[in-house]
Amino acid sequence: MIENRPVTPLRTVKISRHELRAMARLVYTVERLSALSAYRAALLHELPEVARFNPGHASVMMGYDFHLGADGPSLIEVNTNAGGGLLALQAASPLSETAFVTLDRRLKARLRRMFANEIRNFSAGRSAQPTNVVILDEEPDSQFLYPEMQAFYNFFVEWGCSAAIADPKELLAGTEGVWHQGKRVDLIYNRHCDFYLETAVLSGLRQAYLQKTVCLTPNPFYYGLQADKRRLCFWSDPEALAKVGLDQTGIDLLQSLVPKSRMFGSFDPALLWAERKQWVFKPATQHASRGVLVGAKMTRNRYQELTADTIVQRYVPPSINTLGENQFKTDFRLFTYRNGLLGIAARLYRGQVTNLRTEGGGFAAVSLSD
Repeated sequence: MIENRPVTPLRTVKISRHELRAMARLVYTVERLSALSAYRAALLHELPEVARFNPGHASVMMGYDFHLGADGPSLIEVNTNAGGGLLALQAASPLSETAFVTLDRRLKARLRRMFANEIRNFSAGRSAQPTNVVILDEEPDSQFLYPEMQAFYNFFVEWGCSAAIADPKELLAGTEGVWHQGKRVDLIYNRHCDFYLETAVLSGLRQAYLQKTVCLTPNPFYYGLQADKRRLCFWSDPEALAKVGLDQTGIDLLQSLVPKSRMFGSFDPALLWAERKQWVFKPATQHASRGVLVGAKMTRNRYQELTADTIVQRYVPPSINTLGENQFKTDFRLFTYRNGLLGIAARLYRGQVTNLRTEGGGFAAVSLSD
């Protein structure tokens, strides 16, 4: 049983339709940018080999995280491993049995289309749906969101797939393909946070992925294009965007919604320290807010430990929502597939960075106002 359930029923956070449209336009613009050959070429020097390989399909359940300020939404980061999607969309459901059934049916249909599209593109049209799926994570039964993995397991089984939740150590993987408990795996729903498949335990899966003998989604290709935090620096640089052929409308949109971001190594250290309260510092290779430091809270010793590959992003404070007797910092996550919106949820928390363990916090529903 999980303590501090990450769904907050009967709590609703409001945003305007205009703000949601702006967030959705950003997703659409990032997808357009990611399709540009010049954009992909511009990233080659930064990407490891595995992220240069295009598997021919996209990446399921993306997450775009926003803070909402007086000037509208600001993109904080993008995730290709957007855990919590099912729980978040459940939080957005009215608490009636009929409504849950209706939402479940619609959500299942959207998820089926998403995974079917992945295997269809991977197989060049030979497969209409996956047959044997592994939901993959490190020690999955110890993960905070293991109940959500179980929900995905049930989803795949109900769809008629053979399915399992597994640790990479349970796989037999190499250039010929991936097997789990003697069955060949055709699709892996990847919840593992080694995004570039660099650890030894994922070496066999890396070989299978590069040989296109398994459909891996999310995958290193999309992570490199969109979720590697260094992309924030590119998206907030209008000259770089113009060089790769993004139109002016797209450039203007990204400049208005992506806070200025630069690599730590490009700053004068003394000047940046003096201005630190205006910035937030993010390790390029960490996830789930690990190692993120708000400049106003940072000590001199911790500042001196920062490395050149730290992302320095203009600080945009989260909005504050009062729910009952409690105040929570709030951010918003769009769950997407390609340029389509699967859903939106608010995340309520206290402390320096987002978490799902704040008592009384977690995911909450979002309602729209005009």
